[in-house]
Amino acid sequence: MTNTVIGSATRDHIIGFDKPFTMIGERINPTGRKLLAEEMKNGDFSRVEADALAQIEAGAHMLDINAGIPLADEPGLLAQAIELVQSLSDIPICIDSSIVEALERGLEAYNGRALLNSVTGEIEQLERVLPLVKKYDAAVVAISNDETGISEDPAVRFAVAKKIVEHAADYGIKPCDIVIDPLVMPIGAMGQAGRQVFDIVGRIQRELKCNTTCGASNISFGLPNRNGINSAFLTMAISHGMTSAITNPCHKEVMEAVMGADVLMGHDPDCLRWIGKYREPTNSEGRGRRVTRRRRPPKDGAA
Repeated sequence: MTNTVIGSATRDHIIGFDKPFTMIGERINPTGRKLLAEEMKNGDFSRVEADALAQIEAGAHMLDINAGIPLADEPGLLAQAIELVQSLSDIPICIDSSIVEALERGLEAYNGRALLNSVTGEIEQLERVLPLVKKYDAAVVAISNDETGISEDPAVRFAVAKKIVEHAADYGIKPCDIVIDPLVMPIGAMGQAGRQVFDIVGRIQRELKCNTTCGASNISFGLPNRNGINSAFLTMAISHGMTSAITNPCHKEVMEAVMGADVLMGHDPDCLRWIGKYREPTNSEGRGRRVTRRRRPPKDGAA
């Protein structure tokens, strides 16, 4: 069994073949969110704080943090957002950027073992990102595309994933520290998109011994009732071996589907997590998950 260990300063989280499915909250991302982008650009992180706390309350195990705003100081904004979230909670963080300088600033700001999002199969990017993964002892999301783009052939996407794993080995990075994203295409545009992902995930688990993730909401792009499609997709992906996803935990249907899949896969012993979340409370009990605020510990040498 493969375990990918991600951690904050005080808490570890394991993504694994025999572990409950890992929900990585996607909301702290200004892409397509004009108001959030404008606020972050102007130094207002109140919405970042609200999104972080809401996702933790909903049941996220990790938070993805992205600060990709055109014409803004992405490295600086990413570091600020990471520092803020660390001051609110000890939840582990996935540092998300396509800019290598931003990834490094994020790693410098983070107190813990991060999941770096991401590296592709392009040789130039591999040679820039993998040294950071090694230097900061991080884990990394590996996306199955390269210089040739995103292939519609699942065998090609698997071959790219294998190339990344082999290239990472040259830097001393183990398969357990590579979380592969096989790339989810919109099912409305590509009718076999779901089956392709299920097949690739199975091969990745059997042959590469790596954990997997995806941007789950891509599957429903352009369709009505997206949460219904997303929920069905995640349930089926889990049954084929997918171990994590970057998605919105605040969608009730999605969380129910994932937690139900954990029960049916035997990853929720005695159904205790399901019962704990959905059992009707007695008069003396309340619902929900308490979010513990915390102060970020000072860096070495700080007062």
